[in-house]
Amino acid sequence: MSSSEISRLSRLTAILLQLQSRRMSTSTALAERFNVSVRTIYRDIRALEDAGVPVIAVEGKGYKLMEGYTLPPVSFTERQANALITAEQLVMRNRDASFVQDYAEAIVKIKAVLQHGIQHKTELLSDRLVVGYQPEGYSCTSNNLSVIQLALTNFNLLRIDYQAADPTAKTSRIIEPFALYSSQDNWVLIAFCRLRAEFRSFRLDRVKHLVVLDEKFQPHPLTLAEYFEEWMKKSDRP
Repeated sequence: MSSSEISRLSRLTAILLQLQSRRMSTSTALAERFNVSVRTIYRDIRALEDAGVPVIAVEGKGYKLMEGYTLPPVSFTERQANALITAEQLVMRNRDASFVQDYAEAIVKIKAVLQHGIQHKTELLSDRLVVGYQPEGYSCTSNNLSVIQLALTNFNLLRIDYQAADPTAKTSRIIEPFALYSSQDNWVLIAFCRLRAEFRSFRLDRVKHLVVLDEKFQPHPLTLAEYFEEWMKKSDRP
């Protein structure tokens, strides 16, 4: 999902929450609140209507939801919840403070309706996820992020076939997924490699084959901050 799509999705969610919490909202007020044009708000309202939301337009006054309409109970799968957590990290890098605040408020409400078990796992993922700079128009380089996130939060071992920078260096490894971060246009998995008996970094675009194993591993007591601190110490060694 591109940054513009994430931006629109979060805005639609925030508009819907605002319409539910207020009796009436004008297109001008909504445009000012979300720092977009009135024409964009018109398109957003049509998108909500197309999705089945009963938005009523009152001439000269604005928009409101049909009397008695409330948001239906929301049920997210763990993969969907993980996608929201990843999107949250992307949104937090937006330069518009009001937009970041609106999304943060919306995501808090969304997290509140997650099942307890999924809440715990999304908190773990949030602590093990770092999103760096994402250039505009970057292309997808992996199709394994969701699967790896599930293995990470459920402590499942992964078997991967990994192609190193050297085209002749291809290995099969059993790894314990620990954390994920984005670097330029690539996602990188930090994992404990049982082949090398130490933590290693794996670019997801170089993972040629991946299998989630039923076998579990013991969660690492190390935090992501502690991992980076240890990594920096090793890098500073002469």
